[in-house]
Amino acid sequence: MWIERSPSPSRRARRRQAVGFLIEAAQQLEVSPMVKYTALYLFACRFWPSLIRSGEANIIRHWLLQPIEESNLQLFALISLWISSKIHNSRPLMLKSLKSLADHVIRDQHFTRRDFSEAEVTFLQVLNFEIGNANNVFMCLEELYFQFREVAKVGEHLNFEACLDVMDLLYEEDTSILHCSPCSLAAAVLVASYLITVPKQRWEFPILSWVKFLTACEEEEIMELIKYLLKHVFGPVLVERGTS
Repeated sequence: MWIERSPSPSRRARRRQAVGFLIEAAQQLEVSPMVKYTALYLFACRFWPSLIRSGEANIIRHWLLQPIEESNLQLFALISLWISSKIHNSRPLMLKSLKSLADHVIRDQHFTRRDFSEAEVTFLQVLNFEIGNANNVFMCLEELYFQFREVAKVGEHLNFEACLDVMDLLYEEDTSILHCSPCSLAAAVLVASYLITVPKQRWEFPILSWVKFLTACEEEEIMELIKYLLKHVFGPVLVERGTS
């Protein structure tokens, strides 16, 4: 089971703004979902927590992190996309494209090409140069989605873009939810998207039992995650009424 933490409002707000910026930048740069969600994982689940821990211990002294301003976090969000594109694309994002976007949208500070290069090294240092396989949730979700469309006619009503919108919600929220099993997260995203997009009168497919069987995850954990996601879409009252 996962336990939601309660970071300070200012820290939560800064993280949410940076993640929102990354999502918008991914759209502007037209990267693939694989690149986008790897970047979100690297930034939100690896870089940000490590940065906070290092900052509290007063370890990181690079000028790009002293102090940590909104513009600096936006730069590192772009760096995460750059690194992710190098992992997944034979032709990664060009520095020229990243800098052009930064020049248009980052208003508080002007970053040079050298700043981008230094920021990339700093980003990797914060991660201890350990990138790893960062995209398990998205890959699990994609596999579940296509299998669902194959086994259930109602799968035609489930829009994959809706699944990606719910995925974005996962990364926008600052909780320990992202440390759950990738399969459990993917299953919860699929079921939540099903409940959001498929007309209620078409809910004949036992999707919860199906994802539980396919992923071998605990039904209780999947249900908790589904409620969490739906709460952030519809509000806690409506979710409690709908799941009681």
